[in-house]
Amino acid sequence: MQLDVYSISGKKTSKKLDLPESIFNAEPNDHCVYLDVKQHLANRRQGTHKSKERAEIARTTKKLKRQKGTGGARAGSMKSPLFIGGGRVFGPKPRDYSFKINKKVKTLARVSALSYKAKDNAIVLIEDFNMEQPKTKQYLDIMSNLKLDGKKTLMVLGSLNANIYKSSRNISSAKVVNASDLSTYDILNAENLILAESSVKVIETLLSK
Repeated sequence: MQLDVYSISGKKTSKKLDLPESIFNAEPNDHCVYLDVKQHLANRRQGTHKSKERAEIARTTKKLKRQKGTGGARAGSMKSPLFIGGGRVFGPKPRDYSFKINKKVKTLARVSALSYKAKDNAIVLIEDFNMEQPKTKQYLDIMSNLKLDGKKTLMVLGSLNANIYKSSRNISSAKVVNASDLSTYDILNAENLILAESSVKVIETLLSK
């Protein structure tokens, strides 16, 4: 598929770029997308939740009442989960939620996500550009020129550019990543995908393996 290339001023240039059909017009695999997003979210979890079970509660184990004749259930410790302040039954413990999936599954998931964006006409191609210094206002102006202000966007660069990254990190609806760090979650989490010219070649190299 072929798309027009825009400048950061929002004007259409004379250039057009062919996006590889095998990546941007593939048949999406929803299960691979699900697994990759699930892994991404699971790997982000700290897993530091903790509650005390009855063995860890500092309360008396003195017999509370006689065993029989009270009309109630027998009780032998204030640590019991049945009492307020007692231990919790099967409470959460620190654990690692991360898991692994195959590289081919991750690749197919990213291809599927990019194909969904292409089908939704949610991809904008821009010329490679640079910023002399980090300027949030300048980044917002670029979004406004591209008529993407107020929308959740993901800008994909061909290589690391610290000034562009720093200009966007204070904007909650904007994210900038390198093409080599592109993830399925980031693609689907954005309303619009902004691809720099040089990023297309990197994406093709990574996902065509």
